[in-house]
Amino acid sequence: MKILNNQSMLIITVALVGLNLRPFMTSIGPVTQQIRLSTGLNLQGIALLTLVPMLLMGLIAFIGPAIQNALGERKAILSALLLISFGCGLRFVVPNGSILILTAAIIGLGVAVIQAIFPSLIKRKFKQHLSPMMGLYSAMLMGGGALGAVFAPAMTNTHGDWKIGLSIFALPALVALLFVFCFIRSDSVDGKSKPTVMLFLKQPRTWLLMCCFGLINGGYSSIVAWLAPAFQELGWSATASGHLMAVLTLSQAAAALVLPYLSRHHKDRRGWLALTLILQLIGFSGLAFFPEMMPYLWVVTVGVGLGGCFALLMIVVLDHLPEPVYAGQLSALMQGGGFILAAMAPWLVAILHGMSGTYRAGWLWHLTMVIFVSVLMIRLNPQHYDKVIRLGRR
Repeated sequence: MKILNNQSMLIITVALVGLNLRPFMTSIGPVTQQIRLSTGLNLQGIALLTLVPMLLMGLIAFIGPAIQNALGERKAILSALLLISFGCGLRFVVPNGSILILTAAIIGLGVAVIQAIFPSLIKRKFKQHLSPMMGLYSAMLMGGGALGAVFAPAMTNTHGDWKIGLSIFALPALVALLFVFCFIRSDSVDGKSKPTVMLFLKQPRTWLLMCCFGLINGGYSSIVAWLAPAFQELGWSATASGHLMAVLTLSQAAAALVLPYLSRHHKDRRGWLALTLILQLIGFSGLAFFPEMMPYLWVVTVGVGLGGCFALLMIVVLDHLPEPVYAGQLSALMQGGGFILAAMAPWLVAILHGMSGTYRAGWLWHLTMVIFVSVLMIRLNPQHYDKVIRLGRR
């Protein structure tokens, strides 16, 4: 008798793939000073290490279905993991800041393809357990961020070279690639004709979801890029700020796993979303006004808020349409527009830092965006889902 059946191995594969989607970004913050000294990149240059991949995540999401049709689901995921591993490995020999930004683009391209394809795969494979599985995927995505924040400064301190700290993440990508090769099959996807991107873009709800997802993930991308440098300006070491980043990402992972499970019997998830937004308000306020008073409290609250909100929005978008193919397209577009918005946030925070000399203005900007999103999310009433997306006869 097999110890683990195919479904169990598929769950492990989903977890491993999710684990590889964020370390390349969260590993940058704790070793920012070493990178700047070695490459000469300024803060806006460092911001490109987050902006470029986030922008690619947005742009590729729009053509994710075309990539899936051209390569097939399995080949697209395998190719994406190969890009992630190659980009991370290339960081071991990167000669300058420009090539380092290029590696961010290579890895970001791989991550973008996976993020465009995976939600519809999960909805199709785990239709009866959508909330827990999307929670697991989101939690592992955030948990991978914790690995990046802890291992990058640790490896840098041990070997005296930040390039080793960044390139080590080629290895887990290869492990994930092996599992995908063994346990994700080339299933034939539903042959129904798919609505065009333009048809979705004519729906106001698509734009509402993009704004909510993008403005919330802008907070995530800024926190990932600037939390560690912000506390290093306050006198924290790279290792200590890396541990703070790890607490942030573990908080995100815990919330991304637990909140979807707790909300699994509630079609209307606005109450749970409201909780995550309140926590973000508390966290960003603390970081802006009292960063040294209770730093771990602010980091945990903003982490739980961001991680829980991300996971719940990934479920809410899939709730809008019953068919996995259509729901996956809507999810890809939400991520597409959303990540383009989110990509701008770290760069904006760098600009505000240059103008004010502190990170407070950046945290206050995100505080304002959370309030704005709170108003938008009132409209996410599941009783109206069948009315707000009109795709003709399905």
